[in-house]
Amino acid sequence: MMTLQDRIQAFVKLGKRLENLSTDEFETLARRVENNNSWFSQEQTRLALRGLQIFLQEKALTEWLEKYDLEKVHAPRKVGVLMAGNVPAVGFHDFMSVLLSGHEFHGKLSSNDEILMKWLADQLVAAEPRFADLIHFEPMLKGKDAYIATGSDNSARYFEYYFGKYPNIIRKNRSSVAVFSGNETEEDYLALGEDIFQYYGLGCRNISKLFLPNEEQLQDFLKAIQPFETVITHHKYRNNYDYNKSIYLVNQQPHLDNGFLLLTKGEGLVSPISVLYYETYKDEADLTEKLSVNREKIQCVVSKEGSVAESLPFGEAQCPGLEEYADNVDTMAFLIELK
Repeated sequence: MMTLQDRIQAFVKLGKRLENLSTDEFETLARRVENNNSWFSQEQTRLALRGLQIFLQEKALTEWLEKYDLEKVHAPRKVGVLMAGNVPAVGFHDFMSVLLSGHEFHGKLSSNDEILMKWLADQLVAAEPRFADLIHFEPMLKGKDAYIATGSDNSARYFEYYFGKYPNIIRKNRSSVAVFSGNETEEDYLALGEDIFQYYGLGCRNISKLFLPNEEQLQDFLKAIQPFETVITHHKYRNNYDYNKSIYLVNQQPHLDNGFLLLTKGEGLVSPISVLYYETYKDEADLTEKLSVNREKIQCVVSKEGSVAESLPFGEAQCPGLEEYADNVDTMAFLIELK
């Protein structure tokens, strides 16, 4: 039986393994990942692994876990985890949480993200062989004691039908938004560009909607983010851009275009790849109301220096802490309470 400290040290070793990955090892892995899913370019895999290295620091893990009474987990449960596959290793936090809490991990991987997750699991077992009996990847998840499932609003109804009688966390569609005050600088726009274009906009923490006091600054914003124009060289991103642009032109829908990003006015939160929705607000009270109405659909909010309540500074949407749970549901608290 592993102690909590044993489990923590195994993940710390995994973090060091990622830090010390040779150029050849990384390129071989990244090619396999990209061959499986061409959205996951080598640069996107590199960014994902860097993010995991931040997670896998002993100090960060210890400070995160000391808030929980992990002694309550006496009998390991079989936890089934249905993983998303929209960004590289997107299910790693659930994987880590299940194992650190002392339970058995039973995962159904998305076909879009099976290479990297299996590789990470192999590296963890190499660091701590006792995890081998606690990690299972399965094509079907039946007969588990609890479930964590991530998907769309439509798949959530399916998950609720099949898993509703078990302890569960069922996550639905979420997206993230940015708020302009009107005082943004070129540096602010560039930082926001990271939040928009990392992972080509496929993640729930990618910004897909702007709230701003007036439309005048949109031209300055589009000019400032020109350094991100290389996204258009990715064939799948380009196909999305060309398709959405053609739809707007055919339908004579008003939009702005800088050659790789389309801006159009709309009340929706989830914009298509290569498109950013925007909406104006009258004053602070109006903004607060708009954000409040959509609170259950928003994963995170970014603003200049995090000036809007409960928001992150521009450029930090893709850098969540260990305690920043998907859908704002405390996964570790859920796992500890399993009987």
